[in-house]
Amino acid sequence: MGLFLSYKNVYLFVYLTMTKTEIKIEIQKVLDSVPEALLEDILDLLKDLQHQSSDSIKLTLTRRQILSEDKELLEKLVK
Repeated sequence: MGLFLSYKNVYLFVYLTMTKTEIKIEIQKVLDSVPEALLEDILDLLKDLQHQSSDSIKLTLTRRQILSEDKELLEKLVK
């Protein structure tokens, strides 16, 4: 569930219109291309998401999107 700025918004919209089975198939395709070293981290993330409310997840995604969009600004502030 990472964010890709506005691309992610479109990406999420596409998946929200898919059936549960279609989503699982697409997730499997992505997982098949993820480096093996990251699979355990992804599993941990998914397990963490299981215990969060939908509102909490949406808030987290929104925060990540804001940070991604403002990455250059934040890097300049750090310097």
